[in-house]
Amino acid sequence: MATIIVPAHNEASVIEDCLNSIINQKGVDHIIVPCNGCTDDTVEIVNAKFPTVICLDIEKPSKTNALNVAEEKAQEIGVSFPIFYIDADTQLSDNAISHITAAMQNSDTLLSAPTPIIDTSKSSWLVKTYYKVWINLPYIKEGVIATCSFIVSKEGRSRFEKFADVIGDDGFIRCHFKNKEISNIEGAEIYIRAPKDIFSLVKIKTRARLGNMELIARNKCPVIEKKNYGNVMKNRLFSKDFFQTTIYILIALVIRVRANLQFKKLADYKWEKDNSSR
Repeated sequence: MATIIVPAHNEASVIEDCLNSIINQKGVDHIIVPCNGCTDDTVEIVNAKFPTVICLDIEKPSKTNALNVAEEKAQEIGVSFPIFYIDADTQLSDNAISHITAAMQNSDTLLSAPTPIIDTSKSSWLVKTYYKVWINLPYIKEGVIATCSFIVSKEGRSRFEKFADVIGDDGFIRCHFKNKEISNIEGAEIYIRAPKDIFSLVKIKTRARLGNMELIARNKCPVIEKKNYGNVMKNRLFSKDFFQTTIYILIALVIRVRANLQFKKLADYKWEKDNSSR
């Protein structure tokens, strides 16, 4: 039996779809929704339409704090493993929870995620082009990247005490595991809506890169493994994928420059969110 945690900050437009994809799945012990700093109807929707879900109305608008508060609640009522941390703007495929739970019990995987299915049907041409390259990069295929969510076993959760107050909660988690302990789980999917426009894409990818920079700067990564991806882009530039790879590199450069500029003022960072896909 699994514990499901769905942190939510102003997710009134998407929280029903997310919880509907979870509520009737087998293998669920508790579902906890820590609503943090909500100024919309997220709390009211969860309480009214999902009475079996534990809804926490937290004043502080912080995802990592919301995760910590939700885990305290889980400990109080009896936490069960694995723990699923699911973003409120995503949906799980049927039977994903029981499938992932069984797969982790029968393997050495301590940190997992469903296979990401990114919906770009409403996205601009630039966004679609970016994702065509990005989703096939080696470090994305390694697992637990691009999913917006993650699942941790009991042994895996013992790797750290609490979620650190950082921008990238998923990066923080991943920094505690070796590549051989991480895997996306085939046969279970998570559906993610891509941003509609390039400006929204740049915002969330800047946030992701900035989060990784912060983790390194603050020594929050106890496990760092060297990766050799040096020739990946070079090979793509001399292939039939030349044009879309060039577009990807240009967008990635914008993201890198923007993240570097924001890093200089990290103390004043304000969370950037993609509202175009909601």
